[in-house]
Amino acid sequence: MGLFSPNQENSKRVWGYEFEWTVHHLTPEQMCPLMFSYDKLADDCLDRFDELTTSLDTRSITLKDNGVANPDSGTDPSSHPPPDGKEKKKGCPHPDYYTLLRNHHSSDPTLDRLWTEVTTVPDWVDWTEIERGQKVFYRYAGPATVALTFHSLLGGMGSRRVVETLARTGGFGINVARRRLLETFQHILDVTQSIGSIQPPGVGANTTEPEDSSGPGGKGEDKESADIKERGKGFASTLRVRFLHASVRRRILRLARESPSYYSVEKHGIPISDLDCIGTALTFSAALIFISLPRQGIHLTPAETTSYLALWRYIAHLLGTPTTLLSTPTLAKATLESLIISEISPTPTSALLANNIITSLAHRAPTFASAAFLRAETHWLNGRELADALGVPRPPWYYTAMVAWQCLFFMAVSYGRRAAPGWDAKGRVRVKGILRRFTGEILGGEARFGFVYVPAVGKGTVGEGAEVEGWMEGGIAVAVVVALMAVGWAVWACAGGSAFWASGLFQKVWG
Repeated sequence: MGLFSPNQENSKRVWGYEFEWTVHHLTPEQMCPLMFSYDKLADDCLDRFDELTTSLDTRSITLKDNGVANPDSGTDPSSHPPPDGKEKKKGCPHPDYYTLLRNHHSSDPTLDRLWTEVTTVPDWVDWTEIERGQKVFYRYAGPATVALTFHSLLGGMGSRRVVETLARTGGFGINVARRRLLETFQHILDVTQSIGSIQPPGVGANTTEPEDSSGPGGKGEDKESADIKERGKGFASTLRVRFLHASVRRRILRLARESPSYYSVEKHGIPISDLDCIGTALTFSAALIFISLPRQGIHLTPAETTSYLALWRYIAHLLGTPTTLLSTPTLAKATLESLIISEISPTPTSALLANNIITSLAHRAPTFASAAFLRAETHWLNGRELADALGVPRPPWYYTAMVAWQCLFFMAVSYGRRAAPGWDAKGRVRVKGILRRFTGEILGGEARFGFVYVPAVGKGTVGEGAEVEGWMEGGIAVAVVVALMAVGWAVWACAGGSAFWASGLFQKVWG
């Protein structure tokens, strides 16, 4: 249940986070049915894909130089294993389920049902609002990226049920966790690149976003050709992620039937259930808005909040996730808080995965930050109680001071961009290009969200390796902090200190 204690009748405090319980909050008993419901349509489509791929002539497949299959062939060498879970022979391509769905839905009722679902735009969708939500992400790209990494993803390892699924994929070992995080980040870049990137085929919208001639790639790319190139990329990536979820779920359930001790559905629920997917959508949206951005001194406006939630509600729809609980800021916040109470209860597996993430990111591009600094980020964004429960060692004070200065920098840039639309528009273009190039260079190309980490009996995530010294350890870090303090106090004195105190940045965040 977590560290939970009521201060008053409706005041709740859990893991250092305080809120008021309302009629919109859900009890564990009310959420329990969502543990056992799931995206059955995607699972049914996998069965149809199995039948379809056996009839395809794989001799006609052509691969690109980077190892990604011809997008019209319906195959991807990094995607999914055969139905029995056995590895195919090296070099034999696996099906690209999105391309198979797109090319063959008209000949199969089950596939056509899913295709109709994702290409039919819900009545509640407002493309202008969703586009504004995409802009919100890039306006706060720095603090949002930190929040997603250390609060949404690392802090999310505190969910006792979710880690049971993640650990069984073996995809969060130290040597692979960084790549998994970057693939997740690429999906976020895909769905926020432009309004056309997330729209289904046949749906068009005129973007109102002012751009300069540098284009999303930052290399002078013509905007019109760039928009054509991007169109549908986020839509396709999201459906590939949906089928990846279905593949993991189907594999774990199959192994649980063959070996009941492998995974307990009764205890943990269906893997990647509706409740898990709702929680994921909320950790990528409401958690940023109401917890991790405010803990960095950044508070979205009501309009920004509504737009960003609208974006993630539509993404959740494409992923086959129930979206009612994301329909308003009030419902989204209440549901997130309900999940914090019912779901966050770290286990030894939670601690293992959380620390694997830190070790996998330490001393590596682009920041080359030390593990101690990353731990300071973790404690700042999740609070002492949760970070301690995740087994993340407490950092020296000077690393915490460095995180505080990072927050002040983010505040200056973020609020400055919000106040200056022209700066915001130009900065958005540059940030898109930088993030896309950085992610692509590390991944070695576009991720195809394949079923690479296949669950198997006896396979799981383990801790590996040892830490190495980074460039900012001990005395060097102290020197940096002292220098920042000297400069910062001078700036503060010149500004009269008003902005510092008004921000509320240093209000108690650890409970």
